[in-house]
Amino acid sequence: MALAAVVESCIPRAPAVPGPAPGLGSPPPARTPLPPIPPAAGPLGITLTAPRAGQTLDVDSTFIFGTVGSGDAALTINGDAVPVAPNGAFLAYLAVPRGDAPLYELVATRAADTARLTLPLRRSTARVPLPLADALTIDSSSVSPRASAGAAQPLLRDDDPVRVSARVPANAAAWVRLDSAGREQRRVALIGDGESRAIELPARLMRRGGTLVVARGRDTLRMPLAPAAPADSALPIWVMLGGNDSVASGGGDGEGAAQNDTDRVVVGTPIPGGTYKWLLLPGTVLRQTGQSGGFVRVRLDEQLEVWVSADQTRRLPPGTIAPRRLIGSARLVPDSGWVDVVFPMSSRPPFLVEQYERSMVLTLYGTQANPPIIPYLGNDSLVRVIQWVPEATDRVRFTLELSRRPYGYLAFWDPAGRGFVLRLRRPPVIADRSRPLAGLTIVVDAGHPPGGAMGPTGLWEPVAALAVSERLRDMLRARGARVVMARTTPDAVALSPRSTVARRENAHALISIHLNAFGEGTNPFANNGTSTLFYHPQTEPLARLVQRGMIASMGLRDLGVHYQNIAIGRTSWMPALITEGLFLMVPEQEHAMRTPEGQEAYARGVAWGVEEYFRTMDRR
Repeated sequence: MALAAVVESCIPRAPAVPGPAPGLGSPPPARTPLPPIPPAAGPLGITLTAPRAGQTLDVDSTFIFGTVGSGDAALTINGDAVPVAPNGAFLAYLAVPRGDAPLYELVATRAADTARLTLPLRRSTARVPLPLADALTIDSSSVSPRASAGAAQPLLRDDDPVRVSARVPANAAAWVRLDSAGREQRRVALIGDGESRAIELPARLMRRGGTLVVARGRDTLRMPLAPAAPADSALPIWVMLGGNDSVASGGGDGEGAAQNDTDRVVVGTPIPGGTYKWLLLPGTVLRQTGQSGGFVRVRLDEQLEVWVSADQTRRLPPGTIAPRRLIGSARLVPDSGWVDVVFPMSSRPPFLVEQYERSMVLTLYGTQANPPIIPYLGNDSLVRVIQWVPEATDRVRFTLELSRRPYGYLAFWDPAGRGFVLRLRRPPVIADRSRPLAGLTIVVDAGHPPGGAMGPTGLWEPVAALAVSERLRDMLRARGARVVMARTTPDAVALSPRSTVARRENAHALISIHLNAFGEGTNPFANNGTSTLFYHPQTEPLARLVQRGMIASMGLRDLGVHYQNIAIGRTSWMPALITEGLFLMVPEQEHAMRTPEGQEAYARGVAWGVEEYFRTMDRR
C-alpha cells in the first residue's frame, strides 16, 4: 500500500495566536521551534514499542512505531517503505494484515547489513461466518443474556428492560421462547435487518429465563438465556457507600475522621459503567434497588436512581431503618478564606453541585427542608442570596447567587456535628498585577506512574512529565509562587493522594503534566497536537489560557480544550486541569521531550497560562 500519510509532517503548525485584547494582560510566549533530531548511527536492530507481539487488534488500520537504531537505515514493513528519523525512530500507519495468522514483516537495511523482525498479531474482528446455506450456525459469543455457570444473576424490577440480542444468519428467523410456571409458553421475535437481532423485554417476562430459538427451514438451534431475579424484597436492602473503608472508627454516622481528610468519593452514573455525574460521600446510606454485573443501583430519592460500583457498597443488616434527612435552619458562616453553607441534618445526603456563571446550585436528594430563617452572618460579600425550592417531597434545590464566578468548593460531612457543609472558596486577592503569582500556592503534578505512554526510542511518559514539571516549578517560583510537587521521584503515586495533597496545601491551582497517546486505529499523522482537559466549570477559564500558552510556545496543532471525566479534574477546591502537550509516539515530539529546549517550551506555555489566569482573574 502507498504510505502517503507517513511522509506528512509530524509537527503540524497551529494558526497564529492572536494577541490579547487591549488592557487584558501580557502577550503569549514567543514560539520556540521544537529542536531538530540530530543524526545517530548506532547498531542496526529493530525494537518495537507498539504494537506488541500477539496483540489483538480490532481495527482496520493502526500505528506501528519503534526504532531501527540508526538514522541512516532504510525500513520496509510488509514491503512498504517507512521513513526513518535521523535518530533511527520510525512511525507508520498501516493496514492491519488479514488472514488466519496476520503479521508484520519488518526489514531494516544499511549498506550490507540487514535486520529482520516478524510481529505476529491477532484480529478480534474476525467474525464467526454465518453462511446462508448448509448447516445452520449462530455466533454463540454474541448471545445475551447468556446463561453461564458462576455468573452473577441480575436483580431487576418487573418493568426494568432486559435486552436479548444475538447474531444469526440473515435468512434465519430468531425468537425468544419465554418459560412459564405452567405449560403455556410465549414466543417473542427478535427484531433487526441482516445478522444483528435484538429485543428489549420487561424483566418480569424473564423471571424463569428463556430460550433463544433460531430456525431456518428444518434446522433449529436453541440456547438458554439467563433469568432475571426480582430486585424488590419484603425487607428493603440498605447499603452504605464506600465499601468497608467507609466504616472506619472515630467519626459518627459510619465514617471515621481519617476518611474526612481525603478527597475520596463514590462515583454515581446514569447507567452501569457510564459517564460519572454524582460524586457522593463515603458513608452515605441508600436503598439498593437493583444489580447488574459489577454495579449496584441505588435510589437517591423517589424520582431518581443511579448506578455505583458494587465494590464501593457495603450491605447493612436486615431491618436497617431508612435515614431521615430534615433541614431546619440552614446558615451561612463566613471565614477569611471561604464561606460555609451549613445544612444541619442527621445523615449524609446524596447530592449534586452545579456551577453557573455567577451562581452555584446544590440539589439534596432524599431530603426535606423547612428553613424558617437563613442568617447571613457577617454580611458576606461572596454569597449574596440563597434561594431554596422543594422540587419534590424528598428533593430540595438551593441556589446560591454569587458576586463572582465560582472558584472552588468542598462538599463534606462535618465530623464536629454541624451536618452537611458546602464550603465555597474565596478567590485570592491579587495585589500586584505585574507579579500575580506572588504568594500563591500552585501544585504541579507530573503525571503517572503507574502507566504512561512510551515513545519510539523508549522515552517513558512519567520521565518526560517529571522533567517538564521541574522546569515549570522553577518558572512559577521565579514568578513568586510557592510550588508543591505532587511527585518528585520515579515511584508510582496513586491519583487520589495527588488531589489530597493539593487540598491540604490549600493550593490555588493544580496543574497535571502529561504527554498524549492514541487509541488503536487512530491516524497519528492527522490527529496529533496539543490539548487541555478539565472537569469542573470553574477550571474552564484557566484551561483556555494554558492551552493558548502551549499553542503559542510549541506551535503544534490546536486540538482544543475538552471537558472530560478525569480523576485529577474532579478536584473541586481549586481549578485543576491536565495538559496533554504533545504525542510521545511522534519521533520529533518524543525527541523534543529529551531536550532542555523542548521541555522549556512546554513548561513556558503552561507557566504563561497560569500567570495570565491570575493576572486577569477579576476582569472576566
